[in-house]
Amino acid sequence: MLVHPQFDPIALQLGPLAIHWYGLTYLVAFGLFLWLATLRTRQPQYARLGWTRRDVEDLLFFGVVGVIVGGRLGYSLFYKPGYYLQHPLEMLMLWKGGMSFHGGLLGVLVAMGFFAWRRKRPFFEVTDLIAPCVPLGLASGRIGNFINGELWGRAADPSLPWAMVFPQSGTDIPRHPSQLYQFSLEGVLLFILLWVYARRPHATGRVSGAFLIGYGSFRFIAEYFREPDSFLGLLALNMSMGQWLCVPMVIAGIVLWLRAGRSKNA
Repeated sequence: MLVHPQFDPIALQLGPLAIHWYGLTYLVAFGLFLWLATLRTRQPQYARLGWTRRDVEDLLFFGVVGVIVGGRLGYSLFYKPGYYLQHPLEMLMLWKGGMSFHGGLLGVLVAMGFFAWRRKRPFFEVTDLIAPCVPLGLASGRIGNFINGELWGRAADPSLPWAMVFPQSGTDIPRHPSQLYQFSLEGVLLFILLWVYARRPHATGRVSGAFLIGYGSFRFIAEYFREPDSFLGLLALNMSMGQWLCVPMVIAGIVLWLRAGRSKNA
């Protein structure tokens, strides 16, 4: 049985300026996106459509805004609607924490829709380009969660070699290091599968559909090892809020993938 190393959340202190590890993982995520999306624009199916590095930089800007706004609104409305409807100004207090991946995804989709409209490009051409570039950024964020000792897992069998005690949980119960499970599944494995799949041309929308199916499925599995939010617990069918949010995500991915294939064959 292991004990969480209790990392100092501050990576670097420069006088009054404190640089946190979690902030650095976001910078790593944005850097990875910039690099991978640039590589995607050089693939034949995108190079012939005129995609450039400048487009990628603009996508990153819109995406960052979408992640922050959507992630915060999603957390407020999906997880604590009663509280934030009574205290709406606290939705703006990002430093208090609380971000939702599913909300961030919706925010990014809105931002990509705006980008597609401005550049007169098909929406799913844009999302197909960026989909394989996202998982490694998510993986970086999960490392930040692990460093902070947050979003720990459910109780694990003490004989499990990697079972870990998270002092931040307020107990000495050995738990699954679910942040690392999510790093492996939603991050590294999903990236490998999507990157290999997307190297070949596919009907527009299929790469985006594959992302929705893959992330939704892996997150659904990982949620069985992640401790549900204390203020919500398990919901209907003993499923967590994260799992319930993944259900429409997977369904939408399947519908999109199938419809894209029919459109190509039409």
